[in-house]
Amino acid sequence: MKKLVDFLALNDRPFYGLIYGGFVLTKDGPKLIEVNARPGDPETQVILPRLRSDLFPVLQQSAAGQFDVTSLDWDPRVAVCVVLCSEGYPGKPIINRVIHGLNDLPKDILVFHAGTTLNDKRELVTSGGRVLSIVALGATLEEARAKVYEAIKQVHFEGMYFRSDIALNV
Repeated sequence: MKKLVDFLALNDRPFYGLIYGGFVLTKDGPKLIEVNARPGDPETQVILPRLRSDLFPVLQQSAAGQFDVTSLDWDPRVAVCVVLCSEGYPGKPIINRVIHGLNDLPKDILVFHAGTTLNDKRELVTSGGRVLSIVALGATLEEARAKVYEAIKQVHFEGMYFRSDIALNV
């Protein structure tokens, strides 16, 4: 990512704002698979819970080209995020399925809603392909991973699926 930003600056196109790279860890090391200039989800949902600094000044400074990454204060813990999806995603997701178990999650588990809404009975139901992102923090990658997958056991909706390989060491 630094090489990309440096390249843009060298070519009179300095970048100011949010940028993230989507990486996959392979047996040959990390590989870049995408770049976006926006706060992506679940990418942002796994990073922001670790940010202790106030986000607003960071965004202001970044927009003005005055941002210094060394000024950020981070929680030293590791975060893991797993997205719960509806049956049919990424094609045509099946919606209006009641979501159960969110009230039973431990207090330190974060839940980000994406494809959810309330039905006529005021029940939380699915309304899209990416339904929920579940985030856990831990002292180690293994601890955060174990916590997030343990939390997922509490959540259910018909047709729910998710990747079981998130945060596995290659």
